[in-house]
Amino acid sequence: MSTGSYGQTTDPITLPRLQGSIELDGMPDETAWQKIDPLPMTMYLPESGQQPTEKSDIKVGYTDDYLYIGARLYDSEPSKIQTTGLSRDSGSPTDDWLAILLDTFNDNENMLGFYVTPGGALTDLTVFNDAQGDFPLNPSWNTFWDAETVQNGEGWFVEMRIPFSSLRYQSTESGTVTMGLIAHRWIARKSESSIFPAISNDWGWWGQHKPSLARKVQFTNLDQQRPFYVTPYLLGGFSQQHQLNDPETAYYRDDEFTYDAGLDVKYGLTSNLTMDLTVNTDFAQVEADNQQVNLTRFSLFFPEKRKFFQERASLFNFSFGGPNRLFYSRRIGINSGEEVRILGGARLVGQLGKWDLGLINMQTARQGPDIPSENFGVLRLRRKIFNKYSFLGTMFTSRIGDNGTYNYAYGLDGNIRINDDNYLTAIIAQTFENGNANNFASPGNSRVHLEWETRRIDRLGYSLSYSRSGAAYNPGIGFEVRENYSRLGNNIYYGWFSEKDSSPFVNQRLFLNGSIFFDNTDGSTQSASIGPRWNANWKNGNSINLGPSVSYENLSESFELFGRITIPKGGYRFYNFKGSFSTSEADLVTVKLNLGGGQFFDGYRGTGNLGVNWSLSPHFKLNPYYEINRVSFPDRDDHFTAHIGRIRLQYFFNTELSVSTFAQFSNAADAFISNFRLRYNPQEGNDLYIVYNENLNTNRFGYTPVKPLNNNRTILIKYTYTFGY
Repeated sequence: MSTGSYGQTTDPITLPRLQGSIELDGMPDETAWQKIDPLPMTMYLPESGQQPTEKSDIKVGYTDDYLYIGARLYDSEPSKIQTTGLSRDSGSPTDDWLAILLDTFNDNENMLGFYVTPGGALTDLTVFNDAQGDFPLNPSWNTFWDAETVQNGEGWFVEMRIPFSSLRYQSTESGTVTMGLIAHRWIARKSESSIFPAISNDWGWWGQHKPSLARKVQFTNLDQQRPFYVTPYLLGGFSQQHQLNDPETAYYRDDEFTYDAGLDVKYGLTSNLTMDLTVNTDFAQVEADNQQVNLTRFSLFFPEKRKFFQERASLFNFSFGGPNRLFYSRRIGINSGEEVRILGGARLVGQLGKWDLGLINMQTARQGPDIPSENFGVLRLRRKIFNKYSFLGTMFTSRIGDNGTYNYAYGLDGNIRINDDNYLTAIIAQTFENGNANNFASPGNSRVHLEWETRRIDRLGYSLSYSRSGAAYNPGIGFEVRENYSRLGNNIYYGWFSEKDSSPFVNQRLFLNGSIFFDNTDGSTQSASIGPRWNANWKNGNSINLGPSVSYENLSESFELFGRITIPKGGYRFYNFKGSFSTSEADLVTVKLNLGGGQFFDGYRGTGNLGVNWSLSPHFKLNPYYEINRVSFPDRDDHFTAHIGRIRLQYFFNTELSVSTFAQFSNAADAFISNFRLRYNPQEGNDLYIVYNENLNTNRFGYTPVKPLNNNRTILIKYTYTFGY
């Protein structure tokens, strides 16, 4: 295989088979590596298309069972190589890294990412929606693979080994498999990224993750891989919970010893279709949600962190924009922020012919008199149409309680590439539930979303959308911020890249953002906002966003803030300004600052938050965060200041053993919440967790009866071991 075979052609590259054995020791010096040519790398950031400042020899080969990557990552100043975390999934832009991204289904929309740092820390993630959006990654996804690294006076070196059984792919009858491949190296201290293939940075940071720009590669005579993993867990611990007695005159303490067991099974029905089964599912090791301050009359959205729902999670994405979606997995097993026991369930994801397929069925237990046992079902189908960048799909959901309640929903969605970077999205959905008329022809239980957007960050661009949600539309396993409204809005922008060496900026954009919400019943305006915004990214990695706005809110009824302040119904117009500044995420100390202020309904609001990521050493990370929201209503002599404080400390003994502490304070919630976790992870799928959680009441005497100091406390030990067959 010659270097010329990596040239810019539309024909897929046939990757070489390794001729000889590989000892996974981090040093790619075996004879098998010497027969493979390195990938030709070009600079992506900060100067697109230039020669990288450091030499990178990255080679890719495979055997019947594994994809191998061997890399010699030379560095003229090896003492300045950065590695700031040693545990699984601790990688960040503060670290140097080597990344391999694979579009395993060759669908030009999704990728699997495998990252390794000089210290040997592994991070894996998925990329979705062709890397479009504010954060088109899912870092909670994990699979089985390994890597070893070596550092010396020449730089750092790495060997990665990814089992084909950890990948899902579509093969032909002859065993030929086509995937998309992107390789990139990140040098943190220089904020420099080099990449293969030679992708332009016209799409900004996320362009180096875009499946549609990946180089097509082929594997020949690749047998189907059918993974079979059985992962039992054992759980034991102790909990204390303070409960209010029946007369509601005092609290009593309920002590309980906890012991449990469960089982997860992963089985590959084919190389591109995987079944996950779970019995008595437990998520004791999942970290607590970040506390948030809600200054709106709408519900808050929290991301999914539980691993069972992560594989190909983007397939189940049926989004109407923002947090609004037909399926929201946190509806399963969580009620009002509290866990509901999951008795068991199944999950099937993959491809059947030209169709992407996703299927979920879960059963939860009855919990008290108010929460019935429920069955949750989701079916997702999607396929490419017209061209490789467009798809048409459908989704069906069901939620059925043993008390006779039911909720059904279906939807159709399509994303069509019209030309170049212009895309049209069209979505329609309906819901049906007990107690409603459930008329197929009625717009009252329907949801519609249309959007036309430009997918690049330079030149003139736009995102224009129309949405409508009926009064009876209620997705039982979904998330909807508002009800009974129609919306017009989004933005128009102009972006440009700076001339090389003539400006400190990589790129800048000017936006005009705006939206308006109408009430479907009487056509009145519910909300509206409009304002310009300036965004700029420096070559050193810093970034800034600034912009004023004017807003209008029409409240048909009053609502409460913090359970203390009432906002009266009526119409309000107010002016605001927001700004944010971030230092480079590649720095050992990274600072993110957000400030805003102005009018707020019939009063005023000032807000600010400061977050710091401080990598003190490869073994120790410190992440403090503070947020303040001050609302004041002088005419009513009413005001409140909400404080949120968070601090996360992580200590990495090595790549296998780590401890972390996460503590939060919120005076709006009158709570101090702490979480301590020790994790021993000698290999993927083999974990020992020791978890301690405590929830303290910080405003005990503001309630009758007086609340106890400790609301609840738990200590748990959880052990999982994966058997592979």
